[in-house]
Amino acid sequence: MRWLERHWYRITPLHLILLPASLMFHLLAGLRRTMYRYGILASEKLPVPVVVVGNINVGGSGKTPLALWLAQQLLDNGWHPGIISRGYGGTASSVQAAYAASDPEAVGDEAVLMAQRKLCPVWVGRERPAAARALLRAHPECDVILSDDGLQHYRLQRDVEIAVVDGVRRFGNGWLLPAGPLREPVSRLAEVNAVVVNGGAAVAGEFGMRLHGDSFYNLLNPEISVQAADFAGQRLHAIAGIGHPERFFAHLKNLGLNPQTHPFPDHHRYTANDLSYADADAVLMTEKDAVKCSAFANEKCWVLRVDARPDPALAQLILERISPNGR
Repeated sequence: MRWLERHWYRITPLHLILLPASLMFHLLAGLRRTMYRYGILASEKLPVPVVVVGNINVGGSGKTPLALWLAQQLLDNGWHPGIISRGYGGTASSVQAAYAASDPEAVGDEAVLMAQRKLCPVWVGRERPAAARALLRAHPECDVILSDDGLQHYRLQRDVEIAVVDGVRRFGNGWLLPAGPLREPVSRLAEVNAVVVNGGAAVAGEFGMRLHGDSFYNLLNPEISVQAADFAGQRLHAIAGIGHPERFFAHLKNLGLNPQTHPFPDHHRYTANDLSYADADAVLMTEKDAVKCSAFANEKCWVLRVDARPDPALAQLILERISPNGR
């Protein structure tokens, strides 16, 4: 897959082969959306508002940190959110709750990461409506559902759509899969309620967002935390199995760190060998990596916690959309 990604941000001779498949994908994606729009394919409406956080690109763009930020904003304003997720990368075939101690191999790394924040219930399922119904049965106090990475899951009706865009990579070469990185055309963004740009520059009509984090906690002893400056003079390695590993490595560089970097595919299944760098004084990683490494981590493993910091106006927009008459 990674070899194909190299062709998503430019035009190469390979596109002579890829473009016909991309055009077919474009046609089928548009047909599917039209069938849901006109009721030819059935969709389900929940008894509570649904806020979808997703993107039109393949790979990570900052959706999960934004979903957690939204959960906190809703809590702060008197709501009781619940989060549903596909549980991507997990092997579980049935709808189930995700907990802080859940196996990421079963429910997915992002679901465990969100559950570890302990903000609200997190449930996973391949079918979002089924996951949402199960969550609401188990937690009848929940009065709003956040669907993480659910923009293209049209079986679940939604009250608010938020599309997250990587501000550095944007839309690559602008083509749909497999010739480019897009799941849906860029024109789809005209239909969502908010476009959130993670990093880079937001243009008129978009909401800017930054990921903030400057402290690390020890994976084996989370109560121990240090600042970036505490790694001065140490031999550092950094791993990242996320959608855009370079974003994490750039973040470390902005903190004044210069580790040896090791990018892995998104949702990579780590082994102890992936952390075994003989010359390392410390191995730095993301929270998403940490949930999959805790079983075999050593005292050299340190985790950078990051939090989304979007334009505050985004929260007001969401609150107005799900509660037009105030709350």
